[in-house]
Amino acid sequence: MARVRRLPLGTRLPAALAAGAGSRSERSVKIRPATPADLDAVVRNEAASFSTPWSRHTFLSLLARHTVIFRVAEDDAGALIGHGIIWWVFDEAELANLAISPSARGNGLGGALLDVLLAEVALHGVLRVFLEVRKSNEAALRLYRSRGFEAVGERRNYYVNPREDAIVLQLDFDVDLSRAS
Repeated sequence: MARVRRLPLGTRLPAALAAGAGSRSERSVKIRPATPADLDAVVRNEAASFSTPWSRHTFLSLLARHTVIFRVAEDDAGALIGHGIIWWVFDEAELANLAISPSARGNGLGGALLDVLLAEVALHGVLRVFLEVRKSNEAALRLYRSRGFEAVGERRNYYVNPREDAIVLQLDFDVDLSRAS
């Protein structure tokens, strides 16, 4: 079971967290709610991250849904360097999209954005989160496993371009229901 770290919305993350331990950078990263004004940059980031990117229309439609958490990460210059989307139904959620700009990868930003999404969705009574990831995406698998996700299944030929299986991962939140009122 995973314990969720709660970070306030709009949290500015220190460069050491965003850029990894030992970084000497003075930059910071801000994670905030996505807006329609972000969509062009989100679409560019999506295209740079995935072989079958989502459309602008898809992202726009998600902004209006009350069971969707859509966050963007921007650097201290205001440039969008990541986006993440998680949605829920009752007590289960799906991490639907997590994309970090190629130039910002490998520095802890994916983990920071994931932590924010998980913390926020937990506030909505979610007890379990699922996701699919390419079998070959070792960096993403390491990230998800570091947060407590475990493999629970496989989807054959789930991805196209190139065709590849997906690993289904699940995270159960560590919730003490006896304390709920």
